[in-house]
Amino acid sequence: PEGTAGVVRAYIENKLHADPVVPQKYFYVGSMFRYERPQKGRFREFMQFGAEVFGSARPEADADLIAYAVTFLKSLGLGDVVVEVNSLGDEASKEAYQTTLKAHLKAHITTMCADCRRRYETNALRILDCKVDADHVAIKEAPKPLDALTREDREHFETLQRYLSGQQIPYTINPALVRGLDYYTHTVFEIKVSEALLGSQNAICGGGRYNGLVASLGGPDTPAVGFSFGIERLIVAMKAAGIPVKAPYTHAFLVVLGDEARAEALALMQRLRLDGLTCNTDFVDKAIKGQFKQADHQGARFTLIIGPEEIERRTVNINDRETATSTTVAFDAVPEFLKDKIKTNHRRKKEAHHGDPSQQ
Repeated sequence: PEGTAGVVRAYIENKLHADPVVPQKYFYVGSMFRYERPQKGRFREFMQFGAEVFGSARPEADADLIAYAVTFLKSLGLGDVVVEVNSLGDEASKEAYQTTLKAHLKAHITTMCADCRRRYETNALRILDCKVDADHVAIKEAPKPLDALTREDREHFETLQRYLSGQQIPYTINPALVRGLDYYTHTVFEIKVSEALLGSQNAICGGGRYNGLVASLGGPDTPAVGFSFGIERLIVAMKAAGIPVKAPYTHAFLVVLGDEARAEALALMQRLRLDGLTCNTDFVDKAIKGQFKQADHQGARFTLIIGPEEIERRTVNINDRETATSTTVAFDAVPEFLKDKIKTNHRRKKEAHHGDPSQQ
């Protein structure tokens, strides 16, 4: 189940590296397939959302991407998360560590699981990620990737930590974290939710830096970093947290009274949409009561009533369903009126959450 390599191939084939905007940022959503025993929130076919950043080798790109993932989870209501980070270093650091690790494991490998024995020959780092032998003394006492970092690699990792702290992103260093793909270099990370939501396998996002992958697939030497979410796991976690998975929200629903008002309503709705507001109206000729029910079903904050009187006066009757207030506003002033109301309400909620700065 791998989306990054496909994005990298598209990046190379379409010469996206020639884009003067650096770094280049992309996302993807698509079906993935894996052959393993299904578990809670882990299916053989699943949807994955991923984000990739090409062109920056600096730790601030890592920090920015991790912050994006955390912000995304917070926007869904899953704010109680912890970021686990580690560093594998560059290829030289990884090779040095592989040599040290294999020397340590050599005396124990015959007592470990079949996957570990295979990984010993192909990529010994993956042994640290084994779920079967997680409590094996060989893994518990194994040297860690951080022990093999060069001075430059250690500086990269320490700078990343400073940036995460500066953004107030909670994180812990997991020295055994290696992730499951061989192309990772430097930063690797996982974001975990409470075990109460997903059980002990509570990682909901994973990613890291892959500075050599673009070149290995035939492109120019391009540093990159990315992450991915399993959407089904997100849904399971949201349901467990009591968060509505589908929470429709419409800024404004236009209630139309009579055919004469319909053209005006459609024109106003288009203006509002161009101003970034989510709007809808009646398309099946429902009565007024039915239109208000539709506004309820769609979670509309505002209902905009347009009828013959409003057309004559060039005004709109706006009901703010959140504050239970009603206001008459000139047609031309409606977009700014709604945006100001939304902004004011957002600021009030933010102050209620963080405390009124004027009182601190």
